[in-house]
Amino acid sequence: MYTLYYCPGTASMIVHLALLEIGAEHELKLVDVEKNQQKDPAYLRLNPNGVVPTLVFGDRPYLESAALLMLLSERHPQAGLVPAAGSVERDQWRQWIMYLSHSLQAAFRAWFYPAELGYEEHTAVTRQALQNRIAAIWDKLDQHLEQNGPYLLGDTFSGADLYLTMLMRWSRNMPRPATGWPALNRLAHLIIARPSWQKMVAIEGIDAWPKMTSN
Repeated sequence: MYTLYYCPGTASMIVHLALLEIGAEHELKLVDVEKNQQKDPAYLRLNPNGVVPTLVFGDRPYLESAALLMLLSERHPQAGLVPAAGSVERDQWRQWIMYLSHSLQAAFRAWFYPAELGYEEHTAVTRQALQNRIAAIWDKLDQHLEQNGPYLLGDTFSGADLYLTMLMRWSRNMPRPATGWPALNRLAHLIIARPSWQKMVAIEGIDAWPKMTSN
């Protein structure tokens, strides 16, 4: 049994998706970040970073969305979220997850939380710089998918595609969302059609993808 501390639409989405894909028994516990519940003392004892997600099993809490995706994928290899151990594809899968975590998710963190950069609101210069940084990542990912897709690992779906699609959804209200790139848009349509995505958005009570462009 897994227990996921989550908040709809946040980085906990990838862990929720993974749990649904692998079909593992789990329960969800809402942490309302709008009410600052991630800073409650009881929650901080589980996650001293004061963020979601937190995944608890075996009486231990585990943190970091990318790490939790890898953990669940590797604990349940039969679900097909991770390539076979020792394969080139496994090495590429790990590389993509680290890239998405350290480059794209980190950039979004700066975009959504200007206070962490010392601002109440982003200056115009900083805002544009972050837009440019994220757009450059979309450029790289779109080029890769055009040449090697439709998935990050070619013809084979993996948990890395769930992760990327979650991050693409975060761009939906930016001046140029990720779906403005054709190969990224195709991937998004493939992923949101999966039963796990449809079930996740229904459970979390969020739109599958507002303002989604046609495929």
